[in-house]
Amino acid sequence: MKSRILLVEDDASIALVITAALEAEGYTVSHCVSISERDRLLGETHFGLMLTDVMLTDGDGMETLDRVREAAPQMPVIILSAQNTLDTAVRASDTGAFEYFPKPFDLDELVRTVRQAIGSGESAGAEDLAEDVAPGLPLVGRSPAMQTVYRMITRVLRNDLTVLILGESGTGKELVAEAIHQLGNRSAGPFIAVNTAAIPGDLIESELFGHEKGAFTGAVTRRIGKFEQARGGTLFLDEIGDMPLEAQTRLLRALQSGRIRRVGGTEEITLDCRIVAATNRDLVPMIAAGTFREDLYYRLAVVPIELPPLRERADDIEALARHFLVRAAAEGLPRRQLTASGAALLASQPWRGNVRELRNFVYRLALLARDEMIDAAAIEPLLAQDRAQPPAGHAAATGAADFAEALANWLVDEQPAEGELYSAALAAFERPLFLHALTVTGGNQLRAARLLGINRNTLRKRLSDLAINPDDVTPRD
Repeated sequence: MKSRILLVEDDASIALVITAALEAEGYTVSHCVSISERDRLLGETHFGLMLTDVMLTDGDGMETLDRVREAAPQMPVIILSAQNTLDTAVRASDTGAFEYFPKPFDLDELVRTVRQAIGSGESAGAEDLAEDVAPGLPLVGRSPAMQTVYRMITRVLRNDLTVLILGESGTGKELVAEAIHQLGNRSAGPFIAVNTAAIPGDLIESELFGHEKGAFTGAVTRRIGKFEQARGGTLFLDEIGDMPLEAQTRLLRALQSGRIRRVGGTEEITLDCRIVAATNRDLVPMIAAGTFREDLYYRLAVVPIELPPLRERADDIEALARHFLVRAAAEGLPRRQLTASGAALLASQPWRGNVRELRNFVYRLALLARDEMIDAAAIEPLLAQDRAQPPAGHAAATGAADFAEALANWLVDEQPAEGELYSAALAAFERPLFLHALTVTGGNQLRAARLLGINRNTLRKRLSDLAINPDDVTPRD
């Protein structure tokens, strides 16, 4: 005889559909609509599984699951919720639920999961998990595409499996990495982000693994590499698809052995950090072309998480825009609100630059809009202005020509020695670039980091390396 299932659901139509599907599979279903009825039934009858909604007639179904655990410690629990946020998904994971289904859900998938849960004979997460999740989660959106992302995130929070985040530029790959760190086992440790594409092949070992004093010319002090800096926390390897092949080999060796050695050192250091990597490149054809190592791909893609482009989650645009307006106000920009017509206009746009483009546009709206309420009429001129910009290729060509001329003049004046061209040019042009970013943003490091397109921690590190004090920068009038 098949197991008896307890369904706790106060939506009559949903309960009817689920009951019919499960009874067609031969299960016996007992249905109730409240926490009090649930507790009474659990005290009277043995159930092989419980399906429960979150918001019930007399309270939060998840907040009272400790009572369910006391009554039936081995019974698998599947959580259903219309509150489709990352917060809800993480809360479901932290309860030890076998699975979490955002509404609306695929009925066939739900039935398959019920079979798996009852077949397992125990909850997939009966062990103690994390405490209450901290507020301020970094991801926004309730679309079905984002629900898949949330569910993948919850699967990696209580382990140290290596994660590879895939997605177009601007989709929020670093935010996902930060969420995995912030909500996972290693949240008490540091989150260290590094753009692997920006590290020259001959410096990769020094940057990632560190070096000893005197290891090479210019190594005047010991340097702790990114792997050691991330000890106890998470190392985020961004733009991994643009990493030089030689650097890929050195990274693979470290990941395979679980140990590193500083350049010029003899001590072997055991790795103690979670690895999360990300790329906007399609690595499969790169493997076929020989530009990305297949063994490194499989080492990194233990758990792949693919982020949808914004065009595939248009339902989230309004929520994202309102979220960015709140953030803009918190950062000192005028407080604005979005009307229904404004939200509809934003949702109709293509946003080829994904969430990053939307965020920048909303910040510009917050700065330039005349009224607190932003409607379609206020948004249209800025959209028209964007459409009137010269083609990207023309602007890029003009900027490239100007930069090439400046570089040529610098080469004539400085004449760097052979083998020092790259480091000398980087030193000469990086400092004024960072000073410019701070100048135009009034010394605001968060806004300067956004302008440069880098992580705020990376900005702080480079400012320290370049001996730039943001307080000394004179804002542009």
